[in-house]
Amino acid sequence: MAVVAVWKCDRDGKMFDDKKAAEAHDKMLELAANITQLIEAQVDGISEEHSEAIGLLLAERRDQLGKACKGKPEALLEEPEGQAGNVTPMASNQ
Repeated sequence: MAVVAVWKCDRDGKMFDDKKAAEAHDKMLELAANITQLIEAQVDGISEEHSEAIGLLLAERRDQLGKACKGKPEALLEEPEGQAGNVTPMASNQ
């Protein structure tokens, strides 16, 4: 029987087979939590659910957000690298 090392993120329980990926995911979740706190402190009446969703979105797209802040606002509208959206192309039956 082989032994396989895995890393588990204690924030959300997600499992990784690569330590570097696990640490990157954990840092992204920490950033999302801090963004969420900022939003909740600055925006009266926002729900916890909405502020968490916004925090996670901005943390996941931090590279695009950085580009937008440096003068390329259209970067926010581009799909992040490694994500093709939520639609899977189907092969033609012809």
